[in-house]
Amino acid sequence: MVDANGKQKVHWNADGYDESMSFVSEYGEGIMKMLNPQRGEAIVDFGCGTGDLAAQIAAEGAKVNGIDISPEMIEKARNKYPHLSFHCTDGMRWVPEQTYDAVFSNAALHWMKDEKAAVSSMTAALRSGGRLIAEFGGHRNIEAIISAVKETLINHNREDAFLMPWYFPTIGQYSSLLELFGMEVRSAQLFDRPTRLENGEKGMQVWLEMFGSAMFPQATVAESEDWIAEAVERLKEKQYAQGTWIADYRRIRISAIKL
Repeated sequence: MVDANGKQKVHWNADGYDESMSFVSEYGEGIMKMLNPQRGEAIVDFGCGTGDLAAQIAAEGAKVNGIDISPEMIEKARNKYPHLSFHCTDGMRWVPEQTYDAVFSNAALHWMKDEKAAVSSMTAALRSGGRLIAEFGGHRNIEAIISAVKETLINHNREDAFLMPWYFPTIGQYSSLLELFGMEVRSAQLFDRPTRLENGEKGMQVWLEMFGSAMFPQATVAESEDWIAEAVERLKEKQYAQGTWIADYRRIRISAIKL
């Protein structure tokens, strides 16, 4: 997330994340097949969260180093998987101490708004021939949710409170960026992935409390509660049916090799 100055926020509710946002790791299993970790490989999980996918990579025999900016996430990951290596560091400022066979990242890169710094860190960590496998929010991701929040703030004459906390590039933008850093893009997809939220009728409220409040980081507690409630109402017609909320996710899935 981001703070009131537009910088990446480091403090997360790791317990709530595991309880209500487990779909993040579950969908990440799809790109695990692209990663295809091999026994003995050195792999970094870039933005590892609470460590579930790092544990899956390690189960294939790879040596995993999980990194994340959030001390709460890293503490949770260490408690869940004490046999693995996790480090608290800002991915946009990370200086790797070794080279890796692969960098893997799921649902993290869209939070790193200095995209060049993030790509610089990831590519610096790769050996020649090493691979980058990543999935994250792409162009027009959660467009309906963002629009509902903007409309809510306009309704309260508080457009000034809005901050765009994410980086949602097109395939062309991100492929070109990787090429600038010596990567050869082997595959790139941008696709719709409507995502069912957990917590039933409270699903969108919980999602906005966990992630969406980053769009108004200077709001008071009372303002945040009011704005979230109103945004939820605005989203009901198109994003809610039969007790289930659907978030309008669009994802980029990319595979690249370091030349």
